[in-house]
Amino acid sequence: QVQLVESGGGLVQAGGSLRLSCAASGRTFRTVGMGWFRQAPGKEREFVAAISRGALTTFYSDSVKGRFTISRDDAKNTVYLQMNSLKPEDTAVYYCAAGRTSIATRHDTDFASWGQGTQVTVSS
Repeated sequence: QVQLVESGGGLVQAGGSLRLSCAASGRTFRTVGMGWFRQAPGKEREFVAAISRGALTTFYSDSVKGRFTISRDDAKNTVYLQMNSLKPEDTAVYYCAAGRTSIATRHDTDFASWGQGTQVTVSS
């Protein structure tokens, strides 16, 4: 099983940028798809972005498409989420997740391991 630790969250003004990192341990990291989800206070967890094994496929929620970019560095066992043009509605705890298979997927039930989350706060 893959263990995940997120970092890079913080407080940023609207229009600013942050890059989240998710460091993974375990030999299976490079064989599985990875994803980012987020949960705002009082709301359900929602899909943000996903990337397949080998970064062959990526896709995003409509709310972040064109502003966020997911990437992975298998040599470093790390997946990233570059977040640009941040908005107050992006404020949430962001979670990294490791998939059960190699594909990129938006369904949280397709993910086997989850990190503890990192807080992102965007001020207006």
